[in-house]
Parts: sequence; C-alpha cells; structure tokens
Amino acid sequence: MPDQPPSRRELRREQTAAEILRAARHLLAEDGPTALTLRATAREVGMTAPGVCRYFPDHRALVQAVVTDLYRDLAAGLEAARDARPDAPTADRFTAAARALRHWALGHRSEFTLLFGKPVPDAGTAPEDPAHDAGWRFGQVFVGLLEQLWLEGAIPAEPATGTVPAWWSQFDDLREHLTEDLPLPVLHRFVQAWTRLYGLIALEVFGHLDFAMADPEPLFEENLGQLVDLLAPDR
Repeated sequence: MPDQPPSRRELRREQTAAEILRAARHLLAEDGPTALTLRATAREVGMTAPGVCRYFPDHRALVQAVVTDLYRDLAAGLEAARDARPDAPTADRFTAAARALRHWALGHRSEFTLLFGKPVPDAGTAPEDPAHDAGWRFGQVFVGLLEQLWLEGAIPAEPATGTVPAWWSQFDDLREHLTEDLPLPVLHRFVQAWTRLYGLIALEVFGHLDFAMADPEPLFEENLGQLVDLLAPDR
C-alpha cells in the first residue's frame, strides 16, 4: 500500500518546526550559543515558550535539532569540496575537505563553538540522540578518506618504533565506525592528524593566534602539508 501524503495539519506542523529551527539558528549565528534558549527562540517566531515546546519539548531537544541541522549542512559542504575533483589523488581530496572545514569555521564562528566548543549541554554523543548520525556523517568525510588512503597503500601499517603502545587499544572504539579493519598504527596517524587539524582551526576561530599574526592562513597551509605527510607518507 503506497504511503499516504502528509495531511494539511502535518504539513503545517513541519513548516512551523522548520521556522522555529531557522529562528534558533539565527539567534545562534547572531549572538552565540548562550542566546539559544526556548524563550528567545519563541520571541523570534512570535510564540510562547510553551508553544515552542509542542515542537521541541525542552531546551536539549532544541539544541539537538540545531546541532543535527548544522552537522548536515557542514557535512554536505565538506562532501562537495571532497568530490569537486573526483579523479584527484586522495591526499588532495583530504586537503580540499580540510580547507573547506577551516573556511566554514571562520564563517560560522558561533556555530563552530556550538559543535566543537560545547558551551551548552552536550548533544550528539548518544546513539539515540538525533544529532548522532548527522555528526557521524561529518566524521565520515575524513574517516572515509583515511580508509581510501589505506586501501591505496599510502599509510604504513607498522608503527615507527616497531611496537604498538598499550594505550593504542583505545582506538578499538573508533574501529566500530569503519568499514575496513585498519591497523592501530594507521588509526594513530589519523587521530594525530585530526587533533592537529582541529586544534589549529580552533586556535584561529577563538582568536588565540591573534597575538602572533594577522593572517594565519600561511601557517594553516604549512601545517596542512605536514598533516598530509604524516597521514600518508607513502602516497
């Protein structure tokens, strides 16, 4: 039996929920994560806070919806950058995605703060959280490139020291999200690369490089080249 089209009431509800979400994102972009409250969002759309709660039952649910929407938008942008040159070397596609992440972060500082600074109650960590899948779609952009580099033989499978440190066993949780059974040294290189990429972008977004330079882009590009060398030295 074919699915029934949504009723007029269901369509109105979806439209109102979308309007509330747009208002919440506007507040976030204009005034930062602390402005993202039920009461302020309700004022933006001409409703009462209890009225908004008919669509988002509490503050956490509203934040989850915003986080989900942001992760989807961010992932779509990174995917577009990654796939702009589908025949390019995988390392170049990683570089394109990394640059796109920095560009988005600098143009969406409040949104970056919400997703990666966590100044409000946590969202997106539990599997049942609606933001979880959207967050993993974002992560899959870089993890998918890691897997491709591994399949191409660009990443050494052995640790530089010849032994695997015991603490690398923590990477086993990461393996649950992978389609390939990657060796621990490969996962170690990926985590190293990600922490350096995120750290450099966060320092710039939060203004912690202002003391040293007016334009951190050359520093970013220098580090990005080093990250690619770290991640795939045998490319």
